[in-house]
Amino acid sequence: MEESSVVIDSVDKVAPAVVSISTTRDVRDFFGQVFQQQGGGTGFIITEDGMIVTNKHVVDDASATYTVFTADGKDYEAKILAKDPSMDLAIMKIEATGLPVVDLGDSDAMKVGQSVIAIGNALGEFKNSVTVGVISAKERQIEAFGTGITEKLEGLLQTDAAINPGNSGGPLVNIKGQVIGVNTAVAQAENIGFAIPVNSVKNTIDQMKKFGKIKRPYLGVRYIPITKEIAKLNNLKIEYGALVVQGENRAEVAVLPSSPADKAGIKENDIILEIAGQRIDENNSLAKIIAKQQVGDEVDLKIIHSGKEQTVKAILEEVAE
Repeated sequence: MEESSVVIDSVDKVAPAVVSISTTRDVRDFFGQVFQQQGGGTGFIITEDGMIVTNKHVVDDASATYTVFTADGKDYEAKILAKDPSMDLAIMKIEATGLPVVDLGDSDAMKVGQSVIAIGNALGEFKNSVTVGVISAKERQIEAFGTGITEKLEGLLQTDAAINPGNSGGPLVNIKGQVIGVNTAVAQAENIGFAIPVNSVKNTIDQMKKFGKIKRPYLGVRYIPITKEIAKLNNLKIEYGALVVQGENRAEVAVLPSSPADKAGIKENDIILEIAGQRIDENNSLAKIIAKQQVGDEVDLKIIHSGKEQTVKAILEEVAE
């Protein structure tokens, strides 16, 4: 089968479940006159009754109203159910039934060089624009900018399929027509776009379906990722893990009181080497490993405390709203 027909089939499968998101807010100008400012983004439907995945930064303005346009031309008022800033994700809801939904693929199975398709509301003006590219790299880290806030996103897929502000929140699709990522940001260079791997998103979706909210676990430590440079600077014998440290002022404690880490006996200057059997390194941060766990999970922490390696247990708790 020709590649172009494979792309067409993939788009035909996914496009009915891709939505355009219109953002409208009132802005007062210098003379006190109020006018409406509009923005746009993309999302995709994950349940027949109108649950939609998009980027948090697309729907980050609490004073805005959001309208969703489905592929069949209908428009719906949308409400924001939940936001997960750790992954630049948001879940929206429209009141509808019998909607088409996307098929979620396996982002871990994607290999560098494999073809992908980005579908979205390009530049906030066109419905379901399609761009084609390949997976250029995996496990990328970037700084993403929201409404005045910078957030670090980890474990991203990098692609040369054109991604722009309008198709933020839209699906990155494999040639089987399965969603393998959520388009999330554009680097300040040509042919570099990023997407959140869908396997990272599945846990969030499952929680929304089960609990009606995103339940995020936390450990409760402030830390510096150990690299070769950090190890050398601090005369450490190992070059991976997370060094538990306090912040620049005393209020920024190394271990939050009464947190899972505190209850497990973690102290300032301990080094956490592994969590739940997963080594902490530059490609697998402490935050990323914790995000994969569930609230209530008991996890083994391999640590170095006072120069000695030991294993302690921690029960992960839910991040307070």
